[in-house]
Amino acid sequence: MAGKAKIDAERCKGCGLCVEVCPNKNIEISQDTNKMGYFFAEPCGNGCTGCALCALVCPEVAIEVYHETTQPTAPD
Repeated sequence: MAGKAKIDAERCKGCGLCVEVCPNKNIEISQDTNKMGYFFAEPCGNGCTGCALCALVCPEVAIEVYHETTQPTAPD
């Protein structure tokens, strides 16, 4: 099942725990900074499985993970 990680850049302090724990290496530290001056984490690539390990280890609770679902098509 595909997933999507949403990272709140303003909450993130760039600790890198999410980068280390992601099994598919779909999170990286940005070259940009947030309002507090931290280089924040951001999703990269399309390989998120929705395992939510990143959200579990985030000390700032800055990550939400969603599972992408396919919508059933209406019969003709």
